[in-house]
Amino acid sequence: MNESSRTAAPARRAQRIAAIEVSEILRIGALAAERRRQGRPVIVLGAGEPDFDTPDHVKEAAIRAIRAGQTRYTALDGTPELKAAIQLKFKRENGLDYAIDEVTAGAGAKQVMFNAFMATLDPGDEVIMAAPYWTSYADIVLIAGGRPVPVRCSEGNGFRLQPQDLEAAITPRTRWLMLNSPSNPSGAAYTAQQLAPLLEVLERHPQVWLLSDDIYEHLLYDGQQFVTAAQLAPQLKARTLTVNGVSKSYAMTGWRLGYAGGPRSLLSAMAVVQSQSTSNPSSISQAAAVAALTGPQELVTQWRDAFQRRRDFVVAQLNAMPGVSCRRPEGAFYTFANCAGLIGRRAPDGRVIDSDAAFCRYLLEAHDVAVVPGSCFGLAPYFRISYAASDADLREACERIAVACAALH
Repeated sequence: MNESSRTAAPARRAQRIAAIEVSEILRIGALAAERRRQGRPVIVLGAGEPDFDTPDHVKEAAIRAIRAGQTRYTALDGTPELKAAIQLKFKRENGLDYAIDEVTAGAGAKQVMFNAFMATLDPGDEVIMAAPYWTSYADIVLIAGGRPVPVRCSEGNGFRLQPQDLEAAITPRTRWLMLNSPSNPSGAAYTAQQLAPLLEVLERHPQVWLLSDDIYEHLLYDGQQFVTAAQLAPQLKARTLTVNGVSKSYAMTGWRLGYAGGPRSLLSAMAVVQSQSTSNPSSISQAAAVAALTGPQELVTQWRDAFQRRRDFVVAQLNAMPGVSCRRPEGAFYTFANCAGLIGRRAPDGRVIDSDAAFCRYLLEAHDVAVVPGSCFGLAPYFRISYAASDADLREACERIAVACAALH
C-alpha cells in the first residue's frame, strides 16, 4: 500500500473538550456570513462588538510604537508602561491600589480568565456562575478541569444573583464565583446595595474566590454608578481577581488586550500558564492600550449615550411585538428578550417554534436577522440582541423581527 492510499485516523479529542464545540455565537456569525456571501441581506445582531472605530489617538500610538521598533517580545504579562497605566486606571476609576506585581495583561480578558482557572482548578472543583452567563464561562471552566455550577437568576429579580441562592450553591468543592456586572447577555447590573449581600456570603466562605468581570464597566446607563467588588468589600480584595479590558469601552475588540488586578500569589501562578501558551500579549496592542487608558475619555461617554439611546429604541420595539417581552437592561449593549409567548406557534412554512433556538433559526432563515438564543447562555426561552450596531440596521432588524413574530400562528 503506497503512502497516498492510506487513510489517516481522525484526530481523537481529549475528554476535557469532548462535549464542547466552537462558541455558538461564532457559529451563528459564520452562518450569517455565509448567507451574506450568497447575496442574502442578513443583519447580524449577534456579536458583542461596538460598531464604532478605535479612537484615532489610540491608532496613532500603535503606529508610533511600530515605527519606534517596539515589535519584539515584552515582559511576560505586560510592559512597565502598560502596568503603570492599569494601576492608574484602577486607582482613578475604582479606588483600588495594586502594586506592579499585582497587575497582569493578556491577549484579551478571556485569556486572563483562562489563565486564572488553569492555574487554580483541580478536577471536580466547582465554579458558580449566575445564569444567564456569557457562554464562554462554562466552557473555560470545563477545559480547565472544573465543574460549572449555574445558578438560575429569574427575570423577576432582574437576572441578578440572590444571596440565598449563592449560599445554597456553595459546597466544600466551590473554588470560585464568577460575577459579571453589567452582564453579558442580560445587561443586568448591581448597585452597591445589591452587591453587598453577595459579598457578605463570600465572607462566610473563605475558600471561595471571586472573579469580577468588569469588561462593561463604562456601559452603565441612567446615571447608575459603577461599583466593583474589591472596592466595596476591601476585606475580600486578597481573594478577588478584578478583570477588565479595552475591547468594549474603547472599540478595540481586534487588538486583544485584557488585564486584571489581584493578589500576587494568584498572578504568579497565572503567569506560569501564560508563559507556556502565548507569552506576552502583542507589543503593539500594549502600546495602544496605554494610550486608551491614559488618554482623553470623552468618546467613552459619547458612545455610552449612543448605546443608551439604542437600548431605549430596541426595548420599545421588542415590547410592541406579539409574544415578546423585554426588561430594560441597566448596562452593556444587549437586550435579553423573553420569547415564551412564541413557543408552540407555527411559522408559515409549517415549522413549529418549539424553543428559543428554533425561533432564532427561523429569524435567520426566513427573515435574515441573526440573534442568539438564550439557551446558549444557560437560560431559556430568551434571545439576545446586541444593539452595538448602526441605527439603520437596528431599525430594519426590528421591523423584520416584528414581521416574523406576527407571521407565527
